[in-house]
Amino acid sequence: MLSSAPAASAPILPGKPLLSRRPTLAGKVRSRDDAEMDDGSCLAPSSSGKRSKVAFDPEVQVQVVGEWEKGLELIRTEVRHGIERHRAGDNEIYDRLKEVFTTAAEAEDAPTPMTLRNHILALGANVSLLNKSCSGLVHAVLQCDWLGRDEAFVGLFIRFLGNLLSAQGSYLGAVMSMLIGKFVNCKPSRSSVVDIAAYSSLVPSSAGMLPDQPAVRKSQLHVRTHTALKYILQLIPAASSTLPPVLASTFPHSMGTQTTHTAYVRNLIRLSSYAPELRSEVLALITDRLVKIDVEVQVDMEDLEDDVGERLVHDVSPNETDPTDHADDSSDEDSDDESVLSEDSLDEEAQRLKILKSNVEKMDAILDILFSTYDPYFSGTSNADSEYTFDLLLNQFAAIILPTYRSRHTQFLLFHYAQTSTFLIDKFAGACVHLAFDQARSAIIKQSAAAYLASFVARGARVPSDTVRDVFDLLGAHLDGLRKEQETTCHGPDLRRYGTFYAMVQALLYIFCFRWRDLLASPEDYVDEEDDDDVDDKELTWAPGIRDTFTRTIYSKFNPLKVCSPSIVNEFARIANHLQFMYIYPLIETNKRLRLSQYSSTGRMNAAYGQPDRETALTVRKEESYHQLDAYFPFDPYHLPRSKRWIEGDYVEWKGIPGLDDQDPGGSSETDAEGRTADVGEGEDTDTDVDSD
Repeated sequence: MLSSAPAASAPILPGKPLLSRRPTLAGKVRSRDDAEMDDGSCLAPSSSGKRSKVAFDPEVQVQVVGEWEKGLELIRTEVRHGIERHRAGDNEIYDRLKEVFTTAAEAEDAPTPMTLRNHILALGANVSLLNKSCSGLVHAVLQCDWLGRDEAFVGLFIRFLGNLLSAQGSYLGAVMSMLIGKFVNCKPSRSSVVDIAAYSSLVPSSAGMLPDQPAVRKSQLHVRTHTALKYILQLIPAASSTLPPVLASTFPHSMGTQTTHTAYVRNLIRLSSYAPELRSEVLALITDRLVKIDVEVQVDMEDLEDDVGERLVHDVSPNETDPTDHADDSSDEDSDDESVLSEDSLDEEAQRLKILKSNVEKMDAILDILFSTYDPYFSGTSNADSEYTFDLLLNQFAAIILPTYRSRHTQFLLFHYAQTSTFLIDKFAGACVHLAFDQARSAIIKQSAAAYLASFVARGARVPSDTVRDVFDLLGAHLDGLRKEQETTCHGPDLRRYGTFYAMVQALLYIFCFRWRDLLASPEDYVDEEDDDDVDDKELTWAPGIRDTFTRTIYSKFNPLKVCSPSIVNEFARIANHLQFMYIYPLIETNKRLRLSQYSSTGRMNAAYGQPDRETALTVRKEESYHQLDAYFPFDPYHLPRSKRWIEGDYVEWKGIPGLDDQDPGGSSETDAEGRTADVGEGEDTDTDVDSD
């Protein structure tokens, strides 16, 4: 029986499926459960809150990045966009680019090494856009801490510099200034007498100790700088022409430390090794700055008591200026003992002595470096090298050393290397003769050249007797010419008008005091040191013209014995009298009654205007010394502790005259009138009266 309730309508199934299904391997449609089983979910734990373990490859390097870094392509786009927007007046992106390079490496927001690398690469790809309008960005890049980073970054930065200069030559000066500045070490934390702010490119003491970077020694920093310079000079040969003014302006201040000076000098010499076109200018620059330190030392020494000055020089230990000790490695943090900065613990006088000692050490160290630099050119077998290098020294002598009054030690470079061969001895003596006789030169240059000539011939141990006689004859002949030319208008001794004449006479007197043995007539008349005791018993025969030259000159109207330095005159009188060469004490006594001021052109000029000076005993004495020559002979004893080793064997020490210097000083009334004057030679008092110290 059928129920009356309506039956549920059965679903209407199509005869074929709407979507075709891939059969399973069993020919059946896979259910959801089957699919999940096949995925391996059955292996998973029943707890839905746990995740499956994942095994990582141990060989894969994992780096945790705290913050997302921009990729290279994105940075390239940003750099180009920033430069373009900067040209349009929008500096937002441009300023951010500068901050990447100006932010200190120690800052919390400092860019990562990868960020710096990508920005350098991006800028290198857009160097054509970095014209003068982008100079701010370029200078920011140049001032970044690139030198103390890893080798790969340094190489990348050097290539960027090459690309930049190839495309934008206007930055050549800025790049060279930045690189040369890396040779000068600064310590910004100190308040130095040198204006550190003026040297923005100087390498700080911490340049080789950047965060997250391997430590780099200062010597390696300098090597990297030379690599960059050499690369640029090879890429752009004309770049060397921009270096001389940069080298001069970057040279350490005279108050800088010894370490700073020696490091800079060594690096300049190394620069000249791969840029030979700069060698002459580099060496001349070093000599010029050395002469300034030299003169400064002499001026300060003159203000000291003699014993204080000698003790100060002797206190300079040779070990303190050892050139083999590369101070830029061993003392990365310039020691306070070496610093010349003011200290509260020192009074004014102690601080002055400390600065003076520092300058002596500096001068000694630089001279030792220069001797070491020049020596290979003169110790080898190539005459061409030695002659060319000596020509460089002669040019420095004529342009820098000779015009500088009171230079005391720098000239010993020529003194030493001139004596390495007879050819160079003649060349240096000939150069001094030419400068002394050249009418186109100023009076002061001619007088200085005469002093150098006399001092070299008198003090040079390797100067042969023939050269001594030749120089004596040349000076005597020139004096005869001057005497014949000017004696008719001469009214008496006048240093102002006849200064060159008196300088040459003093040169002859000085040569005679040291080298009188070489002025004898023949070898058999020569008095050796062993035979000096017999000098009183011998009647010495002098070379032709020696005595006549002195007689004509000394007794001329010029009266040179009144104008030449009293110490030189009196020593000549003692020796000449003892050797029975000349007896000039009567003239010396007569000269004591003469006043030079009455003969000087200045004094006559004042009298012509009716304005005679009121005189006292003190003013007369001062005026006399004002009208007399200084006893300045530039190759007087050399006492710098380290570099003096170079001139050992080159130097004629003062030799006393047997039978004269061993006598009682009170034996000669003529000599006692002026005081003992053996100061012309080396002895206890020599360096006080004659030495430029």
